[in-house]
Amino acid sequence: MPYFDAASAAPLHPVARQALLAALDEGWADPARLYKEGRRARLLLDAARQAAAEAVGCRADELVFTSSGTRAVHTGVAGALAGRRRVGHHLIVSAVEHSSVLHSAEVHEAAGGTVGRVAVDRHGAVSPGSYAAALGPDTALACLQSANHEVGTEQPVAEVAEVCRAAGVPLLVDAAQSLGWGPVGGDWSLLTASAHKWGGPSGTGLLVVRKGVRFAPPGPADERESGRAAGFENLPAIVAAAASLRAVRAEAAAEAVRLRELTERIRARVPELVPDVEVVGDPVHRLPGIVTFSCLYVDGESLLHELDREGFSVSSGSSCTSSTLTPSHVLRAMGVLSEGNVRVSLPAGTAAEDVERFLSVLPGVVAGVREKLGVAAQAPGAGPREAAGGRAGAGEGARAGEGARAGELVLDTLGRRCPIPVIELAKVIGDVPVGGTVRVLSDDGAARLDIPAWCEMRGQEYVGEEPADEGSAYVVRRVS
Repeated sequence: MPYFDAASAAPLHPVARQALLAALDEGWADPARLYKEGRRARLLLDAARQAAAEAVGCRADELVFTSSGTRAVHTGVAGALAGRRRVGHHLIVSAVEHSSVLHSAEVHEAAGGTVGRVAVDRHGAVSPGSYAAALGPDTALACLQSANHEVGTEQPVAEVAEVCRAAGVPLLVDAAQSLGWGPVGGDWSLLTASAHKWGGPSGTGLLVVRKGVRFAPPGPADERESGRAAGFENLPAIVAAAASLRAVRAEAAAEAVRLRELTERIRARVPELVPDVEVVGDPVHRLPGIVTFSCLYVDGESLLHELDREGFSVSSGSSCTSSTLTPSHVLRAMGVLSEGNVRVSLPAGTAAEDVERFLSVLPGVVAGVREKLGVAAQAPGAGPREAAGGRAGAGEGARAGEGARAGELVLDTLGRRCPIPVIELAKVIGDVPVGGTVRVLSDDGAARLDIPAWCEMRGQEYVGEEPADEGSAYVVRRVS
């Protein structure tokens, strides 16, 4: 069964398994003790730290191991902010950071700090200039991921680090997705990562704090890991994490070429095989194994279930796959289509035949989900069209009638969830004369993202969002 969700957690690397089993026998003692078992454990811990530091490109005494990548982020952000509290209480993050960074920002804000959120372009990338503009005399810390977890877009870390260094502000880099592929360039100040992203065991992270960076470890003082990660070290997992990081780095160059070719194949062929698809993320500056696309007129949860039935494990940022009924904050910040979203993240060793089978299965799966939702099929490559050929196919619960404004159709989709508002809009757009408008009433959070994205994909004009008695009104003008 092909596993295509390595960005969430990569399968355990064989080297990690071997190192883990060996360390369970040799590394069970307390590395802080002076007797022989403790000395043996200390040697294993020191060797793992040195190996991880070499992979990161830092000094061994700058790196500590934590209980997870999330814990590394929380400790890194809180410690850096506390260490520079005399400078100010302003924190900068990008709009597409991992939730662990954004949750740290929320805690900081709730405690009275201020947070600047830097916008991204449609590919999900920040600009160094936007970070420069966000910096102020009271900025204590800036955060930027090395590559995005959902769409794979690589960020200009080196350039942003230079901007921050010139302003005297430390930059914390979340390198969880990219560290297995290579070191993070630039003059960054703090770095975090998580072993399960590169094929190490889960529950093991690392935090690097460069010498000279003011840092005050949060919480009660602890003697272990330089006081920055409390508790007894999980030595077998640490040894396995360091061993697997070294192993994947040795394979990274060749594997990156192979996986990039496979994801390029997916990026090119999915729009050819499936109509009404938007491939998102930077087409060039991206991680080798991640490709993300969104399908119009598709329920994301149903799509993932059907792909699972066919033997493919993928993830999604669609609102209809989450309990919050809102699209992922990454897709929302990028302003791209969220409905029917699929993230394919290939683990090392993925076979080309599995990718080909995915491409052969996907069109039928998407067509089947659309058929259940009452959307007519269309051949790939066809031009703009209405999803079901006009008003006649409108689903139960949606009604269209003449609005108060002349030449405007009012479409009530209140209470209907993604992707129904966009499906109903596609069905009625043919009833509107060219130049006329449709006012879509919706209380679904995804509509704010998906209706403008639909307009861009279908060649119609998105006029804007207006307040309504319930939810919002999204105004669309028919262009063709």
